[in-house]
Amino acid sequence: MNNPYAKLLVCAALSLAASLAQAERADRDKPMNIEADAMRYDDLKQINVFTGQVVMTKGTIVMRGARVEIRKDAQGYQFGVATAAPGERAFFRQKREGVDEFMEGEGEVVEYDGRADKVTFIRRAVLRRYLGTKLNDEVTGGVIVYDNVTEVFTVDAAKPGTSPGSSGRVRAVLTPQPSASAPAAPSAPTQPLRSSPQLDGGKK
Repeated sequence: MNNPYAKLLVCAALSLAASLAQAERADRDKPMNIEADAMRYDDLKQINVFTGQVVMTKGTIVMRGARVEIRKDAQGYQFGVATAAPGERAFFRQKREGVDEFMEGEGEVVEYDGRADKVTFIRRAVLRRYLGTKLNDEVTGGVIVYDNVTEVFTVDAAKPGTSPGSSGRVRAVLTPQPSASAPAAPSAPTQPLRSSPQLDGGKK
């Protein structure tokens, strides 16, 4: 793109290592537990609103925010929206299926869609992949959508001035994978993170 401030879509078929999106499947069937200072329930809309240092857990999923709204549809799928306190960011974390890896992210707003198996981080968004306790990859932008079904996540750059310190650019720190001669890791193999042509200027 010629305009560095135009919307930058990083289609990282990424799977922050190909099978990144294989989140812990058993999480879908686990009960949702929530701690908060206060709760308000709307029976007509089937919405629970929790406020005050809210912590939601569902299997390996952890979601935190100053306000968390939980909704359930007619088919029983659960949806959550976590909103941070002013100047802070809401938090989401989930274990990957079958390996000692975790995906976690932050944003001023975090939306969890149980039906689509998708998480969206909005404003000052960051997504990280941990191998055990070691940070391996990190991507930041204005909006990050992490899709567990298609094994793709996208990153949109924030427009300058819409968030404190925003530069209108997507930024990524990607750790190289071990070479073929290196000892094999005990966990399942992963593939290098792939960026879109827009992220590296389209150079081959």
